Parts: sequence; structure tokens; C-alpha cells
Amino acid sequence: MRNKKVKASILIIGNEILSGRTQDLNVAFLSKWLNQNCGISIEEVRVIPDIEKKIIKNVVDLSKNFNYVFTTGGIGPTHDDITAKSISKAFNLKYGFHKEAYKILETYYGKIKFNDGRKKMAKMPTMSKLIYNPSSAAPGFKIKNVFCLPGVPLILQSMIGNCKKYLVKGSKTLSVSINLKTVESKIAKELEQLQKKYKKNLEIGSYPFFRLGIVGVSIVLSSSNKKKIKLCKMEILKMVAKKKLNLFKS
Repeated sequence: MRNKKVKASILIIGNEILSGRTQDLNVAFLSKWLNQNCGISIEEVRVIPDIEKKIIKNVVDLSKNFNYVFTTGGIGPTHDDITAKSISKAFNLKYGFHKEAYKILETYYGKIKFNDGRKKMAKMPTMSKLIYNPSSAAPGFKIKNVFCLPGVPLILQSMIGNCKKYLVKGSKTLSVSINLKTVESKIAKELEQLQKKYKKNLEIGSYPFFRLGIVGVSIVLSSSNKKKIKLCKMEILKMVAKKKLNLFKS
């Protein structure tokens, strides 16, 4: 399985993200962590509001089309935290207190301070596997191929390592950048030809930039095959020399 591509998606749940009140920081972290530690590539990201029907629809759809789904947000103690209940409905599973999660939270807060809001964080599909939380005790959970994580970045980051034991690893995506002092139109045809040549093994991205008063293009080669990246890079450098273009070194 290590040489196979393992694909995942991220479902960001929260009105605060859509309204702009909160800036998402989890996508970049999850994408990088999953690739570097597990060889899992994020292929799609969706942002949806705290609406049960939308959560159910998107969870079911993503679960069918990707090896793994990572949700962020909506598993806290307030009325609008409906992710756990919605996911239970998505898979027609019993929703209620998870015995281990309840015990963890009761121990953490103490019986007197363990109020209804905090108890709610122990509610999830009852057959879930827990994702332990070393920061604030309230666990995330895994059900089928869906991993439910909190929206708070620092808490999510402290928990992500506890997902690793549930994940089947794939091939890491490697990347190399070539920065040129040019514009995209001057190299578009050549890059298109190279992408057709390497379409099964490698992705070529072209990204314009403006740095230190210089207009340029960053060509990014991405693949799980190191040899293909090296070969493609050599061809691009030959093209650069032929066109008498200059490399940009920051």
C-alpha cells in the first residue's frame, strides 16, 4: 500500500469561517502533516455552515469518494456544535454518550464542574474510536473513514498524532520549485507539452510572483516519483537555457 496514492478530503464546518470572523489555519497544517507523516494527499477541501442537512450530505459524499475525510469544528459544548450528531445521522448510527469519553471528561473537570455543556462533548456515535486530546481533554473521534477534530488550531495540532495509528500510509508527494525571471506566457506552451508527457507521474504548477521588484514565475514539480521530478527538472532547465531566461534566486 505504501506505493499507492492515498487520497483524503477536509470538511471545514463552521459559520465563523464562512462569515470571515475566523481565519482557517487547519487546512495548511493538515495537508502538510498528512503528506509528510503518512503519504496522504489532500485532494479536496470544502467549507460548510453548521447546518445538519449540509453536514450529512457532504460527509456521505466525501466518505464515498476518498480514503479518508477529516472534519474540523462543531464538536464543542455549545448549541451550534452539531457535527457529532449529524455524522451519527449520516451513517445511521446511535448517538449518545461514549462511555470512555464521558469518563475522561468527568475526571478532567470533576463531578461538580462537569455540567451539561461539557457532558455534550462526550456525545458522538457510540461505537466511535476516540482521538485523544492532550490539550483540553475533550476527545475527537473516528467513525468509519471519517476523523472528527476540533476547529481550534492548537488543539487540533496537539491531537493529530493520535490519528496516525488508524491511517494506512501512501506515497509521499515530493516537490521541487524552479523560480524564473519571466512571465507565464513565455513558457506556457513548453510547460503544457511537458505536462502531457508526464501526465501519469507528475504535476506541473505555474505560479506568477512579484518579489523584490521582479516579475517572475515559480514552476512547481510535484510527484511521488523522485526520478520523474529529476528528469522533468532537467528538461525545464534545458528550455530555460534555450530561451535565455534567468533563474530567480531570493
